[in-house]
Amino acid sequence: MVDLSSEIADLPDKSLLVMDDDAPLRTRLGRALEQRGFEPTLVGSVQEALAAVKAHPPAYAVLDMRLEDGTGLKVVEAVRDARPDAKVIMLTGYGNIATAVAAVKAGAVDYLSKPADADDVARALLARKDESPPPPENPMSADRVRWEHIQRVYELCGHNVSETARRLNMHRRTLQRILAKRAPR
Repeated sequence: MVDLSSEIADLPDKSLLVMDDDAPLRTRLGRALEQRGFEPTLVGSVQEALAAVKAHPPAYAVLDMRLEDGTGLKVVEAVRDARPDAKVIMLTGYGNIATAVAAVKAGAVDYLSKPADADDVARALLARKDESPPPPENPMSADRVRWEHIQRVYELCGHNVSETARRLNMHRRTLQRILAKRAPR
């Protein structure tokens, strides 16, 4: 683990917007980034984030991709409009190529899967414009990524097993077995 505190201490503006509808994750990530030297503002919805951006445009932002009241892409655009030099990182538990491309086109500099480690987030925020951050120390396993995707589709289908199985092109009983198990590490 590399100590990023000195690099963060040298920043002229340490303002950071953290937007996530998962309150425990938002609080934990906010505290961890604050301990590293950032000055976070924590919000739980797109509307709160837009108001925070309007009141004080942050130098950095860590935004969830999907929230109940909208998408993080709307906030990326607001941050970019208010402060073109801001660095924005998108977080999502349901990563796929299409949403990564949309986030980058909207102005995000990086795209990380949840649960993202605070050091990975800080590294991504501090990465130089022409260099990409190093790969995460402990990325999610392929089984965990698959499980996260299945959970997301299941949630989007209103916890309807038959509809989820149809959309995933999977037998219903196979899906039921997967849903009955604990999340892989």
